[in-house]
Amino acid sequence: MKFQGKVWKFGNDIDTDLIIPARYLNISDGSELAKSCFIDVRPDFAKDVSSGDILIAGRNFGCGSSREHAPLAIKEAGISVIIAKSFARIFYRNAFNIGLPLLESEEATKGLSEGEEIAVDLATGKIKSIGGGKTFSAHPIPDFMRELIKMGGLVEYTKRQKGH
Repeated sequence: MKFQGKVWKFGNDIDTDLIIPARYLNISDGSELAKSCFIDVRPDFAKDVSSGDILIAGRNFGCGSSREHAPLAIKEAGISVIIAKSFARIFYRNAFNIGLPLLESEEATKGLSEGEEIAVDLATGKIKSIGGGKTFSAHPIPDFMRELIKMGGLVEYTKRQKGH
């Protein structure tokens, strides 16, 4: 699986309340949640992000509460993959459960800039700057996890395995 898009860069310790503030947790529709994604730190994010864009962050991305709304808001906003130095454990699990791929790469988070166009290959873990000549590595996503992403997450994967 390969993705290409523009970089949106965030720092360290971006918690789930910054991703989708608690006042929006009464919303369960992903497209509605997307409208408020990062609203308190980047008010125009939802308006300016394009489908396929890529989010890059520092360490401990998705820390805080275990709300499933956070990865859903990001995915529905149009982000195709998140690359960070590290992820909070429960955010990591929630993201894959809804089919949002995550890669860990300290070198990419340091070497890429906001607005840069990059290509990402989940199978190899290669991250390449388009036109910039920079290439970075991340731990590749295992086959099973790529299959989850391809199916749209754990629920869809399970339905297809059971023939529903």
